[in-house]
Amino acid sequence: MKRSPVRVLILLAVLAIVLAACGGTTSSSGGSSTGQSGSSVTLNIFAAASLTESFGVIKTQYEKAHPQVKIVYNFNGSQILAQQINSGANADVFASADQTNMQKVASEVNTPQIFVKNRLTVITPASNPGKISSLQDLSRKGVKLVLAAPSVPVGKYALQVLDNMGKSSEYGPAYESAVKANVVSQEDNVKAVVQKVQLGEADAGIVYTTDVTTAVSNQVKFITIPDTYNVIASYPIAALKDSKHESDAQAFVNYVLSPAGQQVLAQYHFITVK
Repeated sequence: MKRSPVRVLILLAVLAIVLAACGGTTSSSGGSSTGQSGSSVTLNIFAAASLTESFGVIKTQYEKAHPQVKIVYNFNGSQILAQQINSGANADVFASADQTNMQKVASEVNTPQIFVKNRLTVITPASNPGKISSLQDLSRKGVKLVLAAPSVPVGKYALQVLDNMGKSSEYGPAYESAVKANVVSQEDNVKAVVQKVQLGEADAGIVYTTDVTTAVSNQVKFITIPDTYNVIASYPIAALKDSKHESDAQAFVNYVLSPAGQQVLAQYHFITVK
């Protein structure tokens, strides 16, 4: 029996619809758990400046293991990042160098977790123009000392170190006052402190031990701050509640806390928590 052209066209249309439906189902079921139907995801990670190098490696490893995820970093002082988040910046994860700035965004984030710790050290230019060989030398008149601002975690920690030394019998309050009088600038983040010392614009600076990276190790010398006076900085991390990719953001947090993430942080001389 000969079929009419109209009937053939109707059959072809129905067949096309069925095939399209089958194709859509296959795409959905075979897609990655990251994003919808295998779509790519961009995660905006706001992280303390001291995490620049270690998080750079974590980005490489994470994107390799999760090819549909692109990591975009915003590195800066934690106080600046917290302010940006509270002003509505598009962030998916916040990694702070202190708990104070994480608390400032408490209403914006899920429960924070401590993922790493750090301690402080004194650095000088490799040429050591200030002839600083001990912590005592920081109090010598005319020494140019650069710190981060008190609102920056490392700046706050540096003042706590000086306060600890000022309360001790070995150094005392006169030492603390003399060192503070030698501060010539206060920077917005720890990398700016490192840069000023590298360039010889300061005789010394107080930074995290992790900031004496391979890239700068031949340009600076460091003086250890004894644990008696040092401060152990705790770094919290959390996914943002209003993230458009909250599950992916939490997956990144989990990776940082995993053995793989902790191994990278240990390589950069952070104190791991797991």
